[in-house]
Amino acid sequence: MIASTRRIDVGPVAIGGGAPLAVIAGPCVIDGEQEALDHAGRLKEIAAKAGVPLVYKSSYDKANRTSVRGFRGPGLEKGLEILAKVKRATGLPVLSDVHRHEEIGPAAEVLDILQIPAFLCRQTDFVVDVAATGKPVNIKKGQFLAPEDIRHAIEKARSTGNEQVAVTERGTTFGYHNLVVDMRGLAVMRRFGAPVIFDATHSVQLPGGAGSASGGQREFAPVLARAAVAVGVDAVFMEVHEDPDRAKSDGPNSIPLAWLPRLFDEIKALDAVVRRP
Repeated sequence: MIASTRRIDVGPVAIGGGAPLAVIAGPCVIDGEQEALDHAGRLKEIAAKAGVPLVYKSSYDKANRTSVRGFRGPGLEKGLEILAKVKRATGLPVLSDVHRHEEIGPAAEVLDILQIPAFLCRQTDFVVDVAATGKPVNIKKGQFLAPEDIRHAIEKARSTGNEQVAVTERGTTFGYHNLVVDMRGLAVMRRFGAPVIFDATHSVQLPGGAGSASGGQREFAPVLARAAVAVGVDAVFMEVHEDPDRAKSDGPNSIPLAWLPRLFDEIKALDAVVRRP
């Protein structure tokens, strides 16, 4: 029997605590205002048809790039403006990465959940300051971290009195330019009571595998998503794009929108089996 987790409320979407499986999805980085609105609208339609609660994800800035020439997004001010428009137009809650202390306040005014990137999960002051906003926080487990060690990041966040904390598995470094997912780790991470989210697309990333950018194996993202739901997770995170080969960031590991109707149906059905008494 899998361990239970506490519930967090991301706008109208509940994650954990016995709530139905949720999906966090969107392009890696905001390509532009119209692109964001178009993707959010299409995602809302697909999720509604499948009956899957949805949080829209897209980053206003991606500070962790392989190369200094990598596309980072529109930046804090413009990016938050676009995400605010997505919220108003679709009613979807929104998520983005937060990378620097000075971003925390403005981001908390717009975002429904603040995401701490994997490489910052051990930065104590940063984790504490993000959680101190009182907003829901998603801590991505570093590629270098053992599943049982994520409890320290959770404790740092909860030390502020904020119990709205979730954690995300996004693969573990396996040699050079490769990641693997230990499905046992998902069960280990649940022991600490925080909702566990599985990142199906970063887990198939090949870091730095394309020379000046990361590569990826998007064909395996649905495979891992199904496996993680079968283990028992509270939400699935995935980067998606209408045309991943034209995406400005993380295209090789992004899932085409066209794949989503079937994938959403599959993971919802698997979740129902896992939750069966």
